[in-house]
Amino acid sequence: MALRRRPLLRLRAGLRDLCLLLLLRGCLIEAVNLKSSNRNPVVQEFESVELSCIITDSQTSDPRIEWKKIQDDQTSYVFFENRIQGDLAGRAEILGKTSLKIWNVTRSDAALYRCEVVARNDRKEIDEIAIELTVQVKPVTPICRVPKAVPAGKTATLQCQESEGLPRPHYSWYRNDVPLPMDSRANPRFRNSSFLLNSETGTLVFSSVRKEDSGQYYCIASNDAGSARCEEQQMEVYDLNIAGIIGGVLVVLVVLVLITLGICCAYRHGYFINSKQDGESYKSTGKPDSVNYIRTDEEGDFRHKSSFVI
Repeated sequence: MALRRRPLLRLRAGLRDLCLLLLLRGCLIEAVNLKSSNRNPVVQEFESVELSCIITDSQTSDPRIEWKKIQDDQTSYVFFENRIQGDLAGRAEILGKTSLKIWNVTRSDAALYRCEVVARNDRKEIDEIAIELTVQVKPVTPICRVPKAVPAGKTATLQCQESEGLPRPHYSWYRNDVPLPMDSRANPRFRNSSFLLNSETGTLVFSSVRKEDSGQYYCIASNDAGSARCEEQQMEVYDLNIAGIIGGVLVVLVVLVLITLGICCAYRHGYFINSKQDGESYKSTGKPDSVNYIRTDEEGDFRHKSSFVI
């Protein structure tokens, strides 16, 4: 008896599942549903892209379609009342009733786009789907800063910066057309160097440069959209002549001492006496104290008020 009941139970379970499936499908047919072939499209700047929005189920023959752009917490219409609006006017169109195609994509088009469909004849009238558009921008020529001359044993910093690329580029440095590793200690070929390369900031730092570090340096900034490089720049590492520097300092000190002694001797011999003081010894005594002059009515006529005392 138990064996005979098992096929019957299985048949009942199958019929129950079939009824549930038909009921569920009937509900889905009466509800508008959307899907997208690509929820995260990636495109390079100045190319075209299609934002896929497809109606899979709906009882409404002419649903209302809207596209909105969400960027920096602000929402604006892209497709509304059957026409393209905003900054995409003239650069976009609706494909296959619901999908959105954009030509000549710019970096400002990178945003979250929402496709909304309103089907009045469906039990569930509204459905929406969000699509995130990523725009990649090729780097421009980076700005490189390379010191021209560095004394041996000193630190040296080389810088490479680029501000246009999206996503943010990574940097690599080359010396005499040979790529440099992130850490000189990680490659036996550069065991005589002591540098660290930061690929995110573009800085190449030598903790103690050597003569072998001299050469032509350039940097390349690259991302998924492309790459760009700066012009080669020469960095020269020179040795410090300690003996020569000390000798030069001693010569300068001797010259200063000799100049000081010469000035002192000149003072002792009176070569720096003030000429004003010399002239005072030869100054005339002026007119005698006992002579007075009286002016008469006639101009230029003077007479003595008292006689000279000899």
